[in-house]
Amino acid sequence: MMWRVFCLELRVAFRHGADIAGPLWFFLMVITLFPLSVGPQPQLLARIAPGIIQVAALLASLLALERLFRDDLQDGSLEQVKLLAVTLAAVGRAQVRGRGGGGGPGPLPAVVLAKVLAHWAVTGLPLMMLSPLVALLLGMDVYGWKIMALTLLLGTPALGFLAAPGVALTAGLRRGGVLLGILVLPLSVPVLIFATAAMDAASMHLPVDGYLAVLGALLAGSATLSPFATAAALRISVQ
Repeated sequence: MMWRVFCLELRVAFRHGADIAGPLWFFLMVITLFPLSVGPQPQLLARIAPGIIQVAALLASLLALERLFRDDLQDGSLEQVKLLAVTLAAVGRAQVRGRGGGGGPGPLPAVVLAKVLAHWAVTGLPLMMLSPLVALLLGMDVYGWKIMALTLLLGTPALGFLAAPGVALTAGLRRGGVLLGILVLPLSVPVLIFATAAMDAASMHLPVDGYLAVLGALLAGSATLSPFATAAALRISVQ
């Protein structure tokens, strides 16, 4: 089921090319405007490059997150998944009756996991693929570019998982963008801090293993807990 949802989300995203091109264009515009505003000061640009990249990646990811569940809520797909979860739970309880067991989790967390991964595949992964161009624009060396790519690889999916519960809570609101930013931006601060610190340490050729380990832990924790929290938020939105 997860694979079908993942492939379906990719097909829908590719049919609406603006949903993919918009965040990428915004990311490149932010990266391009900062060197123009700083002027011919390569040392200053190299010093602030980590913060520029991570903030631009965060904002670019938020641009596409607002529609993560909105269309499914409007066309009734989430209600169908919720009914399927109730049916499967009833079947599971009937099968394990008298054996002291319990039914497995419903499909809604699995659907959430597939949708967040598909969102990362069409937004976070292209951002990471643009990292060589970004490194060239900001005058970064090869080592700094590699660390930047690693931080985007770990940080962008973590941002998606951390933001998913907030997106689910605001999916039914007509103008939920401001509220979504209020809910999501504080949760993204740890990812922003450690990703920027890793790039800053790489620019000074200091060890970065600790920062990357924390980013990996944030990704693992958010990927484990976020689908269940998001599923609960979606049930509230559907009611």
